[in-house]
This record gives sequence, C-alpha cells and structure tokens, in this order.
Amino acid sequence: MRISVFIFVCLLFAFAVHADDPSQKLDDAFASVEPKVIGWRRDIHQHPELGNREFETARKVVEHLEGLGFDEVRTGIAHTGVVGILKGGRPGPTIALRADMDALPVAEQTGLPFASKVKTQYNGKEVSVMHACGHDTHVAILMGAAEVLANNRDKISGTIQFFFQPAEEGAPAGEEGGAKLMIKEGVLHGADAPEAIFGLHAWPVRAGTINYRSGSFLAAADWLQINVKGRQTHGSSPWKGVDPVFVAAEIMTALQAIPSRQLDITKGPAVITIGSIHGGVRGNIIPDEVEMLGTIRTFHAGVRENLHAKLRRTVRLIAEASGATATVTIQPYAPVTANDPELLERMMPTLRHAAGEGNVNEHPLITGAEDFAHFQRHIPGLYLMLGVRKEGVAADAAPANHSPFFDANEDALIVGVRTMVGLAFDYASATAR
Repeated sequence: MRISVFIFVCLLFAFAVHADDPSQKLDDAFASVEPKVIGWRRDIHQHPELGNREFETARKVVEHLEGLGFDEVRTGIAHTGVVGILKGGRPGPTIALRADMDALPVAEQTGLPFASKVKTQYNGKEVSVMHACGHDTHVAILMGAAEVLANNRDKISGTIQFFFQPAEEGAPAGEEGGAKLMIKEGVLHGADAPEAIFGLHAWPVRAGTINYRSGSFLAAADWLQINVKGRQTHGSSPWKGVDPVFVAAEIMTALQAIPSRQLDITKGPAVITIGSIHGGVRGNIIPDEVEMLGTIRTFHAGVRENLHAKLRRTVRLIAEASGATATVTIQPYAPVTANDPELLERMMPTLRHAAGEGNVNEHPLITGAEDFAHFQRHIPGLYLMLGVRKEGVAADAAPANHSPFFDANEDALIVGVRTMVGLAFDYASATAR
C-alpha cells in the first residue's frame, strides 16, 4: 500500500513538472500535430488547384482556422486567399506567416499512392495539375503551426497573421493575383498591419535543414513575349516572303550573347530562357508570325534594366535585317527576394533551435523567383528554404521543383512547423534584445 502511494506521488510530481515545462509542452504539441500535417499534405497533394482557383484548399484552411478559435478569419483575399488573425495573451508586435496554395499545370509522374489525377482548364487548354513545387507542404506546415500556436496563445506576445496566398506561380491570363494583389487589397496596411513577415519553401536539399542567405537570395523574374511578323509564302520559295521562323531562330541564339557578352557579370548573374515557340501549321508553308515565350532572371536592378534595353535592341535589329518586324513585351513578375540582414541575424538562434545545430546552412543564390518579394518591398521579411530531399537520393539526382517527379520527404515537414512556430514565439523577444 505504501509503495502504491509512493508511486502515485512520484507520478503526480512528474506530471506537474512536465505540465510546467513550456519546452516539453511544445515538444508534445509538435509530436501530436506531425501526423496531421502529413495527412493534410497528402490530401492537398492529391487535390491540387491552379492559381486563383484554390477554392477547396481555401475551404479546408478556413475550416481548420475557425475550428481552432481564431479571433478572425478573412476570406476572398486576392480571389481565394485566406488571412487568419490570432491574438496572443501578451502585448507585442504583429507579424505575418505566409504559405502559398497553388499548384502547376504539370502531369504528375511520382507514382505516389496519393498522386494527383486532376485535370482542368488553363488558358483555354485542358491540362493535368500537380503540386510540383511543394506548395502542398507549405499549406500543411502553416496549418500545423496554426494549431500549435492557437493551443499556446497565452504565451504569444502580440498578434500573428496567417497569410494563405493564392497564385504564387502567376495568375491566369487576364487576371491579377498573388502577393501583389493581396497587398493591393490591404493586407499590409491598416491599424493591424504586420511589421515583419516570414515564409519558407520546400527545396530539394538535405532533408530537415533550414537554408538561408542574407540579402539577395532568389532572382527577380520577368515574363518575356516576342512576336515576330514576316510574310507568308510557300516553303519551296522562301525568297518570295519573309520567314519569321528563321528570324525567331536567329533571335533565340543572339539573346544568349546578352548575359555572356554584354552584361557586367560582377554585379550578379542573369538568365534569358525561351521556353515556347509557336508558328505555322505545315512544313511547306512559311507562316506570317511566330510567338516566342520566355523568362528573364536577374539579381541587380541596374543589370535588369540594362538587359531589357539590350534585349529590345537585339530583337529589333535582327528582325529589321531580314525585313521582318518584332514586338517585345516584358511583364514584371517579382523583384529580387532579399532577406533583411538584421532580421536574419536576430532570428538565427530560433532557426538553430528549430532545425538543430549543423542543420542551418548558408545557401548559394537561387535563380528561381518568388512573389514573396513583393511583401519584402513593404516590410522586413525572411524567406527560408526547407530541405525536403528524399532519403537515399543523391543531391545531383533529386528532382527539381516544377519537375513531374518532385516529391517531399515528409519527415522534414515538422522542422518547417517548428521553424514557423519558433519565429512567431521569438520575434518579439528577439526584437527587444
């Protein structure tokens, strides 16, 4: 009997210590939410939606946030976006945590049991849809962070806003969307506007690592369209017309000389890629027009402007030399994603705690682009890469983002949750130091 009482008292004491230990309580919360995060990720992965059409994904997010007792859940932001407001139990600043929700027009080839079989219309064509860039993991991670934070709101200093953003990959033709539209609709303005913003992205490097860069990190990106107009004629008599296919080929080759021979590469790298060429309907008919679509990537504002000017001149002069005409349309997508150096330095202890010592790594420049950069033009922001490479896959063999084979190591997702929760908890105290 005495032994039983002694054991009961010991267990009661252990429970009391366990309950009063905030670190242990958070560890338990992470362990509890991890299987849910994986489940959400698989569900969203199996049911992807393109930009400005994330209706079901947004519905799941809203249902989750409302079920957690959020102070406010705003819907219909930038078409399908969601903003959740969670007020902490202590006074402090307002910050934002962001996840993007949209998928890509890619036919999945991963062979996963929860692989997407979705097809839909995109710019007038039927396409397959896949979360080929990891946005399914971003949504699931932020939903998990929302649950942990909501269940510990009494320990939060200030207010946390959760931005579930549509159309990061770009809005459909003729529509506005993404971070730029969210800002236009006021998410960074008003009395409750956040003073800093944090986001992360699934990236095919060692799983569970957090990868950062101070200052410029991801490239500025511009959409490029070139329309070359010639004069249609029979393919057997090209001298009787003006061949826009030939001119387009000359332009595509000449464009590569701009980054390699005409720009100061000491200021930052640059890339021009033509990914689509359309013209003609038969092999023996020279068409009137060829359309070329591409992308431009730069890391320096002066280099970007110089590249645009040289590109326009090159296209114009090559077209004129052959008797054709050409128009160039450059549509900005996003500026450089650049991490605020002071904010990064302040939050570095949080990153090391979330991922573990040796798992927080400086990363080279990335020529991919992110419209998270639009938020960073208004308030300090920190954008990080979460390593999600599959176990046993060599670094040079890992499928890249936007690949039909892209997949995430789900063991890494909880590191993303820990990171977002840590940033939310620690920002107020880190800023005060």
